[in-house]
Amino acid sequence: MNSAAHQLPLFPLTAHILPGGRMKLRIFEPRYLRMVKESFEQNNGFGLCMLNPQGNVESNGHIFPVGTHVQVIDFEALNDGMLGITIEGGELFNIKSIHTEKDGLRIGEIEWQSPWQAPVCDQEHPALVARLEEVFATYPELDELYPEKHYDDIRWLCGRWLELLPLDPNVKQELISSQCPKKISEYICTLFECF
Repeated sequence: MNSAAHQLPLFPLTAHILPGGRMKLRIFEPRYLRMVKESFEQNNGFGLCMLNPQGNVESNGHIFPVGTHVQVIDFEALNDGMLGITIEGGELFNIKSIHTEKDGLRIGEIEWQSPWQAPVCDQEHPALVARLEEVFATYPELDELYPEKHYDDIRWLCGRWLELLPLDPNVKQELISSQCPKKISEYICTLFECF
């Protein structure tokens, strides 16, 4: 990503994806249709952000500060007239400030985060791999999003688990902000022990 690009349109959701993650979205609000159109025209993508249920909407405090830059990798016209898109996560960023445009589209002044640093997993946590394989086997529509799976990369594994697990948004944001796949993987493994 060009380091000179410091503004991104923001798309807040209760769900989130991280670098290497993929998600299908249905777009129907005019402000987000404009966002997708402009992201195609300018080839700059947009920012996917987590919603903070305790945050104030008027001050844009309902958007957590860490987001993911995403690109549209596929699109389709859906039967109900909505636009269907598939997005893929790229770099993480921190939101420094947000302004709201006339149509309600929020634009973030952002600062790029350094990529997570981690060695190849080398089966350090086989439970992370085994249980994720079970998830993909159970949900074919999710499996189809990932024709290539990187089970040997702890960053990829942690990213998929943080996307899938129904964690409290504050906990999820704290784990993402830690930028420490080892800490994240250990936390996820403690959750597995509870089941």
